[in-house]
Amino acid sequence: MSLRDFLSELEKEGKIVHVKNEVNPKLEAARILKENDGKVVMFDKVAGSDYKVVAGVCGSRDSFAKAMGIKKEDLLFKIAEVIKKPTKPQVVEKAACHEVVEKEVDLSKIPVLTHASKDLGAYVTAGVYVSKNKAGRLNMAFHRSSPISKDRFVARICHRDTFKNLEEAGGELPIAICIGLDPTVLLAASISAGDTNEMEIANSMRPLKLVKCLTNDLLVPADAEIVLEGVLTTREKHTEGPFPDISGTFDVVRDEPVVIIKKITHRKNPIYQGLLPAFNEHRLLMGMPKEPTIFNAVNEVAKCKNVLITPGGCCWLHAIVQIEKKNPDDGMKAAEAAHKGHGSLKHAIVVDDDINIYDLADVEWAIATRMQADKNVKIWRGPGSSLDATAEKIEGSDRLMTAKVAMDATIPWDKKRDKFLKAGLGE
Repeated sequence: MSLRDFLSELEKEGKIVHVKNEVNPKLEAARILKENDGKVVMFDKVAGSDYKVVAGVCGSRDSFAKAMGIKKEDLLFKIAEVIKKPTKPQVVEKAACHEVVEKEVDLSKIPVLTHASKDLGAYVTAGVYVSKNKAGRLNMAFHRSSPISKDRFVARICHRDTFKNLEEAGGELPIAICIGLDPTVLLAASISAGDTNEMEIANSMRPLKLVKCLTNDLLVPADAEIVLEGVLTTREKHTEGPFPDISGTFDVVRDEPVVIIKKITHRKNPIYQGLLPAFNEHRLLMGMPKEPTIFNAVNEVAKCKNVLITPGGCCWLHAIVQIEKKNPDDGMKAAEAAHKGHGSLKHAIVVDDDINIYDLADVEWAIATRMQADKNVKIWRGPGSSLDATAEKIEGSDRLMTAKVAMDATIPWDKKRDKFLKAGLGE
């Protein structure tokens, strides 16, 4: 399914906020997106560009569920399923992403948004990088990219698959940056699945067609709105940052590799896709793929029913785990296992299966009525996340440490259960 197909479905349901007045891509668009967090927003006229701009496509769990044809409560289970059962996409000869082949590379024609006045500049935030390793395994991953000239970006390349592919290639790696993708492809690109090709994960969510690039042998989503073909190189570096991180605080400034763009192709009347950093869309794409890993880890020690990485915890640092309690120590075991399932967690809260984990007031009620901190909370020091502003660096090391908290907010095993159940008012 293409982004356009998905937007067409949302349009029929009246779920797109249209901004018809001309909007400045520098800060004004970001302010409007912030005011409409969680909604899909279409900017019909953007100053200095012929492109329309859409953002917020992945701003709610409902969007992912709709794209996959499931209920949002089943997302965790569907993600876990497709990771285990990837399928090969169809490769086609002709594709919508090649409808227009630009004669010259000019990134200034693309309405890349500037999100904060302290940013390095404008940033491509929903760009999915495609690369492959020496063995030929394709990889999709998000990397923020800021234009520094008409044919160059500086890109923040975290030390994961793209970085490994770059090192393996000797510092010169063919890449393609794909912009304008539906939620299933964006979610797949967010998943770290070992040796599994993320495109095959996307195809198991919803059928995906791929096409070969024009200047290299990479395969990219055939229905992408825009494809930027080029080379990622460490032979040129540029200052990158500041930029808002998932936590809402600014990331540090670094020297990062440069991307040299060799070819731009796109659909007719292309739609540029943005993503507002540090808000719902950014957080869901990062956090949701960690819910199945927590689920699997907890299931090794207790009967796990569901997991939620919470928005208040930046969809990264806090998790709520729902279990069916069968043994006295299941709650604490589950909380400790959650930290193993997602090493960046700071706080894990475990509740019974009568608590609605999507209702944070209900979770707080469980903490208030079923837990004693001196008996049901464990705190220890452990490896921290770079996204946690309070994590402390170990002297002489790149490692960070933070306080880890495990909270068992389940009904005490040694007390009568009826005492802790909600009164059935009106029943």
